[in-house]
Amino acid sequence: MAENGTVVTEFILTALQLWAELQTGLFFVFLVLYLITIGGNLEMIVLIQSDHRLQTSMYFFLSHLSFLDICYSSVIVPQLLETLGIDKMVITFERCTTQFFFFTLCASTECFLSAMMAYDLYVAVCNPLIYATAMPPQTRLRLVARAYDGAMGQSVIRTGCTFSISFCKSNHMDFFFCDLPPLLKLACNETRPREWVIYLLAFLVITTSVSVIFISYLFIIWAILKICSAGGKAKPFSTCASHITAVALFFGTLIFIYVKGNMGKSLGEDKIASVFYTVVIPMLNPMIYSLRNKEVKEALKRLLNRMRVSQVE
Repeated sequence: MAENGTVVTEFILTALQLWAELQTGLFFVFLVLYLITIGGNLEMIVLIQSDHRLQTSMYFFLSHLSFLDICYSSVIVPQLLETLGIDKMVITFERCTTQFFFFTLCASTECFLSAMMAYDLYVAVCNPLIYATAMPPQTRLRLVARAYDGAMGQSVIRTGCTFSISFCKSNHMDFFFCDLPPLLKLACNETRPREWVIYLLAFLVITTSVSVIFISYLFIIWAILKICSAGGKAKPFSTCASHITAVALFFGTLIFIYVKGNMGKSLGEDKIASVFYTVVIPMLNPMIYSLRNKEVKEALKRLLNRMRVSQVE
């Protein structure tokens, strides 16, 4: 409900009003970042699918991570570009619900997928002799399917809890997309029980994923330290460094927003963090995994060489 007793059918996104004079510049900045995100992640997917040397479970998970980053960014950035480009700051209730659901779905799936990548690295480093039998194609398919299933279930619950709230304080949302903290600030009824459910689900997803990652890396580091040769340590350290960097960036911002709660704080910090994990991180992930991964760089060289040969012929 709105202040005049009518049902809220739309929200007005006011986060960018203070930067009205910068809208044109911001539009092109976010457009360039979005195109880089789409291009970089598509390149990663094509590279993994086209090179037989990258047909391992680690790169299988990485291709799904790139797919999620494309979806993740596409759920948010086009809406942001529309707001900046044609000065349309209105989003319908149905579109807001849809955006919130798919945003939550992508974020939750990425949490689970990051944990699976850590477990895969643990098997590869600590049990290399049984790696092929422990992580066959059907096993990694089941793991990815469970990641999507788990994320789907919690996204349905979180979306249902959030949009069953009555909105009556205002339909002016001080944000640039439909996220949980700004929506809760518009609620007119008691939201504490729903907040407990919403934040408990977020806490369970994040802590479960982080726990798997943390335990996996304890075993990985212990196994690497037992390797005698410096050359033997270099490859697993390089691979793990890419994953740790991406995980730290992603989970750091999620924890900042969702685990610390919503107790009467300003949305200013959340706006900056949200831009970071919806726009910047999906763009950085392919760079992190390609620049620090020798196998990916070699696969890219082989792909470019094949393209040159085909052009000559």
